[in-house]
This record gives sequence, structure tokens and C-alpha cells, in this order.
Amino acid sequence: MDVVVVGAGIAGLACARALLDGGARVRVVERGRVVGGRLASKRVDGRYVDIGAAYFVADDPEFVAQAVAWEERGLARPWTDTLRVFPGGGEAAGPVRWAAPGGLRSLAADLADGIDVRLETPIDTVPDDADAVVLAMPGPQALRLGPPPAVAAAARAQTWQPVIAAILTYPERTWGDLRGAFVNEHPVLATVCDDGDRRGDGAPVLVAHSTAELAARHLGDPAAAGPVLATAVGELLGLTATPEVRVHRWTYAQPSPGDAGYAADGRVWLCGDAFGRPRVQTAWLSGRAVARALLAGA
Repeated sequence: MDVVVVGAGIAGLACARALLDGGARVRVVERGRVVGGRLASKRVDGRYVDIGAAYFVADDPEFVAQAVAWEERGLARPWTDTLRVFPGGGEAAGPVRWAAPGGLRSLAADLADGIDVRLETPIDTVPDDADAVVLAMPGPQALRLGPPPAVAAAARAQTWQPVIAAILTYPERTWGDLRGAFVNEHPVLATVCDDGDRRGDGAPVLVAHSTAELAARHLGDPAAAGPVLATAVGELLGLTATPEVRVHRWTYAQPSPGDAGYAADGRVWLCGDAFGRPRVQTAWLSGRAVARALLAGA
């Protein structure tokens, strides 16, 4: 069986890995320069900063096994089960959040190892030279390829919100033990994470994620959101230093929770983190579910 996976994010790579392990012939096409999708890390001042997913949570047995395998090889580590919550600044316990010393994109690169991945390969229609095509991407992007009716309907049913991520590099660490924070009821700020803490190198770098409302106002000029987010973080944490600011725009960042695992119509499939709670684990499970269904029908 020949399969083309379109998209080299966590869902597409998990699908391709399972297909390859199951004996299928697979190639992955990705329009970007690197693998990972929203499992994204940007190199800044000689180190990688996580600018997409802030961490991952593992509570499905199969994904737990994957996380442990990454941990055993030094690629991932349990980070924290406690984050601050604002207003108030109190701490709230939750599931263990995992981080990656080399940046979360290193986990995508690990999944891609040995797979035929063709980067910087944009396409504008569903490929017709394979037995099956897996669209591992947000629904709005999948619609641009003209998928068949059932897949198009599932793609149109998805609702996505934008986010702007700001990398804030300070002269030194002055915020104490932060780890990360959820910011509720704030006009521009949704989360703040201590990238030096989650990476384990102590770098004086914070990453802020905007609210969807702020991102929507600045999609055409994301750089303009940088100073706004920097000011908000400074006020929230009582910081007086002025950081160096870099931003990244995510037009399709956060899907509304869905279900079903994936969608299919004939030889075309759609998977990703919109098919469940919007988490890294959900994307990984969705991609693997498509692979298993394809292998079972082969």
C-alpha cells in the first residue's frame, strides 16, 4: 500500500511512523522548512525556544509508553504538575506536564527519523498518485486541497482560534520560581511559561501566548502584538527590565474539542488534534488511529 501523508506535524508523523512500521510505503509532504507543525521550537541566541505547544500531557497508555521511551533516551522529561493561576497568583495542581530539553520539535524530528519526508513541498490538491492520502492538518487548510465530501464536511465543522506567541528574552532572571501560568480574564494574555525552567537550562526567557481576541486583531501585523504582550507580562509578574521581543503568528492554533478520532471518505483521511481534546496526545493518537484503520483494510 502506498500512502501520502500531507503535513509533518505530530499527527502526520505519528501516522507515517505507524504505517511504516506496519509495512506500508509512505511519504510525507510538508510545505514548511522543518517538521513539527505546532510542536515548534525556534532557535534564538544559540538555544531552542518552544513557541507552539507549551508542553505535553500523557495519560493514554500508548502515549505514556511513547513519553517514557523519549525519557529513557533523554529527549523528554517530566516538568511540573503545578502551575500558577492569575488573577491571584496561586498555584494549582494538575497532570504532569512534560517538556523536552532540546525543544519540543526534537520529538517530531525523532518520529520523522527514517521516514521519507519532503520539506518545502506545497501542494494545492489532494495527491492522486497513492492508494490513500492522509491530510494531517487543521480543517481550514485541508479544505484548500478540495477533499471529498465527508472529509470536507468534517473540516468545515472544525472551529479554530488564532494565537500569537511572544518570546521575551531578559537580561537576567528576576521572576523567581515561575514554571508557567494560566492567565484568566485578561484582555491580551492567556499563558506565560518559563522556557528556561521547562528546558532545564535556566535561560532568562519567557514565552507568552496571547488571547484569541488579541491575535485576531494582529494577524496582519503580528509584530505589533509583541510590545503589548511584553508589557502585559511585565505588569503581571512585576518585572521592570525591558525584554527583547520576537513573535510568531499561529493562525490555526487552538481547535474546539471534537470527537471521532478522524474523518474519512474513500481513500482520503483527515486527522489531528481537532478530533478530541486539543492536546499533543490527541494529535498523536489520531494519526495512529488512521494508520491502524488503513493497515487493517489493506
